[in-house]
Parts: sequence; structure tokens; C-alpha cells
Amino acid sequence: MTDAHPDPLIALRPWEAPEVTSWGRLPMNAVDRRAGAVCLDGDWRFQLLPAPDAPLGEVWSSSYVPGVWTMQGTDDLPRYLNVRMPFDEFPPDVPAANPTGVYERAVDVPAEWAGRRIVLQVGAAESVLLVHVDGRPVGLSKDSHLAAEFDLTGVVRPGERATLRLTVVKWSDASHIEDQDQWWHGGITRSVLLYARDPLYLADVTVRARRDGDLRVDCLVRDSGGALPEGWYVSGELDGQLLTQDTEFDRACAEDERVSGFLGEARLRTAVPDVRTWTAETPELYGLTVRLHRADGTVADTSRHRIGFRDVEITGRDLLVNGERVFIRGVNRHDFHPLTGRTVSYDDMRADLVLLKRFGFNAIRTAHYPNDPALYDLADELGFYVVDEADIESHDHAHEIADDPRYLGAFVDRVARTVLRDKNHPSVIIWSLGNESDYGANHDAGAGWVRRHDPTRPVQYEGAAKRGWADPDLASDIACPMYAPLQECLAHAMSGRQTKPLIQCEYSHAMGNSNGTLADHWAAIEATPGLQGGFIWEFWDHGILQRVNDGRPAGRGGAGLYDSGVAAPGHRWAYGGDFGETVHDGAFIADGVVFPDRTPKPVMFEHREIAAPVRIERFRHEGVVLSNHQHFRGLDWLSGEWELALADGGTLTAPAELPGLRPGETAAVPLPFELPDDGGEAWLTLRVTTAGDEPWAPRGTVVCLPQVRLRRAAPVRHAPVTHRPVAVDEDGLLVHPLLTAGPTLSLWRAPTDNDELGGMAARWRDWGLDAPTRKVVAVRRDRGRVTVVCDYLCPGGTVRHEQVFTAVEGGLLVEECAELPEALDDVARVGSVFETAAGLNLLEWFGRGPWESYPDRGAGAPVGHHALPVDELFTPYLRPQESGGRHGVRRFTLSAPDATGLAVRLDRPRQVCVTRHRATDLASAAHHDELVPRAGCVVHIDAAHRGLGTASCGPDTFATYLVAAGVHRWSWTLRLL
Repeated sequence: MTDAHPDPLIALRPWEAPEVTSWGRLPMNAVDRRAGAVCLDGDWRFQLLPAPDAPLGEVWSSSYVPGVWTMQGTDDLPRYLNVRMPFDEFPPDVPAANPTGVYERAVDVPAEWAGRRIVLQVGAAESVLLVHVDGRPVGLSKDSHLAAEFDLTGVVRPGERATLRLTVVKWSDASHIEDQDQWWHGGITRSVLLYARDPLYLADVTVRARRDGDLRVDCLVRDSGGALPEGWYVSGELDGQLLTQDTEFDRACAEDERVSGFLGEARLRTAVPDVRTWTAETPELYGLTVRLHRADGTVADTSRHRIGFRDVEITGRDLLVNGERVFIRGVNRHDFHPLTGRTVSYDDMRADLVLLKRFGFNAIRTAHYPNDPALYDLADELGFYVVDEADIESHDHAHEIADDPRYLGAFVDRVARTVLRDKNHPSVIIWSLGNESDYGANHDAGAGWVRRHDPTRPVQYEGAAKRGWADPDLASDIACPMYAPLQECLAHAMSGRQTKPLIQCEYSHAMGNSNGTLADHWAAIEATPGLQGGFIWEFWDHGILQRVNDGRPAGRGGAGLYDSGVAAPGHRWAYGGDFGETVHDGAFIADGVVFPDRTPKPVMFEHREIAAPVRIERFRHEGVVLSNHQHFRGLDWLSGEWELALADGGTLTAPAELPGLRPGETAAVPLPFELPDDGGEAWLTLRVTTAGDEPWAPRGTVVCLPQVRLRRAAPVRHAPVTHRPVAVDEDGLLVHPLLTAGPTLSLWRAPTDNDELGGMAARWRDWGLDAPTRKVVAVRRDRGRVTVVCDYLCPGGTVRHEQVFTAVEGGLLVEECAELPEALDDVARVGSVFETAAGLNLLEWFGRGPWESYPDRGAGAPVGHHALPVDELFTPYLRPQESGGRHGVRRFTLSAPDATGLAVRLDRPRQVCVTRHRATDLASAAHHDELVPRAGCVVHIDAAHRGLGTASCGPDTFATYLVAAGVHRWSWTLRLL
């Protein structure tokens, strides 16, 4: 090997050799080495070369570690593709132009490390890592999302300085199985550590902690000298309680020669009485310390763990945690930060999980690779069920690679290393073999390894499950499809053929204004045995903060340049194509339930209500029924307050005493208020908050807002008709002192991402709904009434629109009718649009709110009295589109600071949208920095509005939320404040 090239790492050319996954890399294990390690994070000397075998230059710059060079001022910028590879070569080939980062720094090796085993840990590097010390090759590693460790004992000297060089090659054969839906970066993305241990060391620790309190700890012991010394032993301690060594296991090891001269095995056991079990609702943890002793009793090595006692099993078609069938309210999560790309800090990860916890999520799928070890610690602590996914996705070449023996070792290696590292985390309840890589022998090999090493958890893989949801011979213990239509899931659950839990690994795509029918899905899941939940795609909008003037990432210096989802002036959220890529997948990277700065999108409030631990429903006339929808916890950790919203009055409040309900129990409670006799609409809301401080929320944090209607609205009665004249211009448009454009018919919305990718937007354009020709047919005046009849001429058909304006006491009654021909069988909306004069900056309304809501996404917006500045109504989805709507609005006012303005009362609850942008403004802009807000307000009142669905990647909205052809009628009154 060295004859061909003086550096054996370069001679291997690992970026081109699929059979080379590592050289000199130590085995993965579950022993935590972070305590006492020297952190090498910070500025490193850096050069970016055009190819791995290009010569180094004379000039060095600096690069921060951990970090990606694509976000730190180099000419190699981020690039986004979903399925396609960023180069044309077929597996395992890679392009000759292959950016290669060379990192160097001096390391002072502590003198007190003399005689110890010295190990380098590189947390993660994309995609091939080559390690040199003082010019000598040490080893190499692939797998961009797991740590690689190298023994430096023979190449460094304690008390002296060494030069550490880490070379990272961006493209390799491994890139073909890291083809995930995310930005392509390059660099060292997690921390670099140097640590020292005794030559006699714990090679691995495996914990089995069951819900009955039985604890088994299996230890592997090695010595860097080769042969194990005589007399070593292992001790353990669990929160101060000593563990006993299993002598029967020792004897068995000796008899079958599992204790050899270079590998030792020991087992510790105990039974914990009155054990506190771990679940996502009750994340009880114990402190476990394992010590390895020399023959004289001194401690050679120590491993500390936080463990939880719990069982995971599948019984029939149910996934059980501690014997209970639990709902999986999950989200897929990528490592992402708008300033640092793939590099996320401990504080970032904690903030992610705290936010998810506050909005009712209890599960995470680590899409699509193992996360930083700290995330699993946080999931253990805060309480999340984790689907731990191996770093395998070969989307562009899935079919070829699934059975390619050249990739067999890589598949098994990545799956095995994930399990070996994360097996002691109670939060991990399922192992995943990867994502979107078809299904072949390589997957079966990985599944076989997992089942042999860890039979305590199920294995899932969507590529296997899609071959047959009920097939017992496939390498998935769970039916985990992607975006399966709800009707198919229901049919499967009721078919009598279901053999596995059905938990969708992706089921609602959060791209732009999306996640319609989420409440409908969960109503069906909770009512149907065999359906157990799923994971929304995904947590983040992966918008990178970009400087508009030069198109570069803002980088680490961009902190403070965004707030509430909005980038500061001179900056924008970049998506695919914004860094000069000619081949890209655009805004498909912006598909999260939060904005790039972690600001929740409106769907988060929808999910919070869907996952509410406390539910409320009407019970006859004298009370309501409360129910506990948790699996393991009572209601003692919650507080409540009653709120009564009266349509023709204000909001009354009263303290609420929550009953002591165990999981699944219900109780009737009396109404806290006596309803007034006015007969108006009334809604009762229970504001549920944390009673004390939780690890994820301070006291008083809102947990849910369950609501029930106590009384329906009375029929709308219009004021007496007057004979005042109604003014319309020569075009039949209403003239009003506060309107700059009178109401006209609106049939179109600025297409959402779902509309565009689902094909609806193209159909609407073909029909001409975005720019119909308005033709006045007749204008009839009759004292205090004017009737205007117009035809809206579109290639898809002519829509007849009639408006009747009637002067009534105190204002104006507008009665409208639109008749859509049969060809227009699925339009975006049918309603009125008008524009107001400047200065009306406050919207107050009675209806759903305060958050944005739509016909198929309104469960999270309770009915009540709400008020917001007009500029805060708009939701800044990364690609401008329809947003800011409020569903079920009964009436609203738009006012100026001096309390002047206009008031609108609707005939029945309608969809209303008030923003500073016309639909054409939104549709013509690619980013928000291109939008210029109008001085006045653009107001939509919709008789019918199409649901949002999730058709950008998944099912469209349901038929009940479509806007059909035929006659649509609506009316509203307009008056001055």
C-alpha cells in the first residue's frame, strides 16, 4: 500500500472506495467520554482545496470548529437538492472537482497523561475524515453523523505539543447513501475532543433496565496492551445503591471461553423496589455509575449514565411502552441552524425540544441520521420517544444500492454503530434502518445485526414496510408508510389483516401554509384501534440567513438579524437556488412547523390542541365533561381557568379546579357561569396551564385551550332599511369614504406551496382565475338600493356575480351571489375583496384566533374576542403565498388610533383575511424582501375558502373542504365606527 503512495490514507483513496469505511478508527461504544476531555473547539488554521490530492498552498485562513466551511466565507456555498445528487456520477464514483477542507491546530498534550491511553474524538465530519498527527497518518472514517475515535497514544507525547491535521473530503462513495432532503455542506459539524484513560478500560457498557425494576449491566473490558491483567473486576452504583456482580454469568463466561486474554465480560445486576418508571410523560431517571477496578481495588475507568426503567414491546398491532398503548405525536427533526448550518449547540437542541414539548409533541424521528449524543440526553430528561435512524439514504440511486454488495459493509456498519452508541438511552424506543433507500439485502443484513444485538426494541424501515404493511417477513416490525391517505390507513386497520402497528414515519408535510386536515387525521387515529400516530415532516424551515447585497450566508455574525420568523432589512431567508445553483429544489427545503429562527408557525397551535391532555365536551345543560387523555399521568401538574366568550358581550373568567382524573378517566363538572338571557352565541374555554415549574416550561405556561360551544348564534337581523342613496361609480363599484377599492369578486388566492406542487395553481391559472375580465352587465338603482350584475370572464368559464347594496340604519348591507359553472369545480375561494384607506392599523374580531386559521386547520384557534395590529396578522412563510386568514369570523372592526374606522358584521361565520398585500403581490414575489406593503388594508371576506391540505408532499385536503361549482351566497354589513 505504501509503495503506491507515501501516505496510506491517500493511497486508499477512501472517497472512491465503498469497501473502505474506516481505517484506524476505534469501535463504537456506549461509554461516555465527555467528562474530563479537552475540548478542541475554536478557530483552526484552514485551507479549502479543489480536490483531496491537490497540494497545500502557502496561505492559511481560519475556520471555526465545529462548523461547515460552506457557511464561513468560502466560495463553496450551500446547495439544496431533495432527491437528485449534486453531481452526475453514478455510485460509487464522485467528481474530480471535490472540495477538501484541511484543518490544522497545535495541541498541548497534558504531562499528567503520561502512561495513559490518549484518544481523539471527532464528533462528525462530512463526508470523509482523514487524521494526521505531525504528518503521520492515524486513520480515516466515513459516516457524516457519528463520532470517529482514534488512538493517538503512539503518536503523541504527554507534556509536548503536537500538530493535529483533520482533512475532510466533501464528496465520496458514501455521499450516495447520504442523499438526504437537506442542504449539502462540508466540514466538521460536531465537537472535537481529546481525552485520556487508563490502559485498562471499559470497552462498552450495555444497560437493560426493565419496568419491573430489574437492572442488568453488561460490561466489556479491554487493555491497550493486549492481554488483560489478572484480578480486575467491575462494580456499580445506582443512586447510591450498590449493584452485585452476577457470579453465574462469570462462570458461564469462563465455561464458554467468552473471557479471553484480551476481552473481559462482566455483568452487574440488581432489583430496584418501587421503581419509578420512565415514559415520555414521566421521564424518571436514575444515576448509574460503573467502575472498572484493578486487582488492588483502585479504579481504572469509570462510565456514568442516566438510565430509565421501561419496556418497549409490540403485542399484536399495538406498540406498548410499559404495557400501555401510547399515541406517537411525533415530528421529524434535522440538525439545522440558520447561521451555522448543520452545527447546533447544546442550547439549540434544548430549545428545540423545549418548544416541541410545549406544543404537545412526544416523539422525534432523528431524520435521517443519528443526532448529537446530547440530544438523546435531553430526550431522556425532558421526555420524548425517539426513533433513532441510521445515516442511510440513497434516494437518487436507491434501487441499485439496496442490493449492491459494495455497500453492504457500509449499511451494516452505520446501523450497528448507531445502536452501539445509543442503546442505553430510555428515550430510544425504535431503531430505524434509514430512509428512502428502496429495500434490499443490505437492509436485511442491518436488521439482522440489530435483532441479534438488541432484541429489546423493534426495528422499522419505511422502504420495507411499503412492500406490505402486514407482511411479517419484511425487515420492519412497524407499518411506517409515508403520506398514506387517511382512508387507506382506516381501511387497513378495519380490514382484519393488520399485523403490525401503523405509525406513519411522515404523514403531514409542513411546507408553507399547510398541514390541513391534521385534526381530522387525529380524530380518526384516536378512534381507530391499529392506528397509533405518526411524525410530521418536519420541525424546521431550513432557511439560511443570507445577505441580499452579496448573496452570501450571514454566518456566525448574523445573530440578532431576525425575529419572529422575519429576516432583518438587507437579509432574507435563502432556499434552494439562492446561492447560484442552477440545479436545485427551491423552497422544498422550507417545510417545517417552525421558521428558521424557531418561531412557531400557526400549525404548532393546531398541534397543541390536538394533543391536549385535557379535553372538554358539552354535557346536557347543567355542565360539561372533562377527560384526561394522557397515558400515565394525572392532572395534578396542571391548573385551569374558565373563560366564557359572549359574542355580544365580553369575556368572563373564573378559576377552575381540575378533578383528580387518572389517565383515561372522565368527570362531569358544573358550568362555572350562568349564561345571560340575551340568546347570543357563547363559548366556554378551559385555559390549562402548568401548575408549577416543569423542566420544559415555567409555572403558568399554556398547555392547551379546550373549548366547547354552549349556545349557538342567533340569526342575524339587519337594521331597518333607509332611503339614503348608495353611491357606485360608472364601473358599478361601491364608493365609500374609507374604501380605496370597492368590493369585487375574488376566486383566487396567492398559491400556497401545496397549491403549486399539488397542481391546483396551474389549473387555476389555466382557468384564468388569477386575472378574470370583469364585465358590467347591469346597474339598477332603486332609492336606497343598488343592484350590480357583472360577468367575470375566464377561459374556464363565465362566473355571474350579483351584488345588492342597501342603505340600512347605521350603514350598508351588501348581499352577494356568485354562480360558478360546472367546469370550475375546485377553486381557491369565492368571496369579496376590497381595499381600505391608510391608517386603519388595528383588527378586532370575534371568531377563531388569535392565530391564523383555515377551514381545515382551525382546531388550535379558539373562538373568542381577539385583537392584533394589521401588520401582525400576516404569516411570513418563506416563499410568499396566501396567509393571514382567520376562519369562522362573525364580525370585525378595522380602526385607526383615534378609534375611527369601519365595522363589518357577517351573515354567518366566514373566512376573513386582512393584510397589506394583494394576492398578485404575493404570487409575484420569491422572497419577502421583494414585497412592498401597501398603506391601506386588503380585505377578503370569503363565502367559501378551499382547505390547505398537504399536497406538496402528501394527500390533498378532503372533499368536504373543497369549493365546488354552483351558487354561493353571502352577505355582510358595513358601517363607520
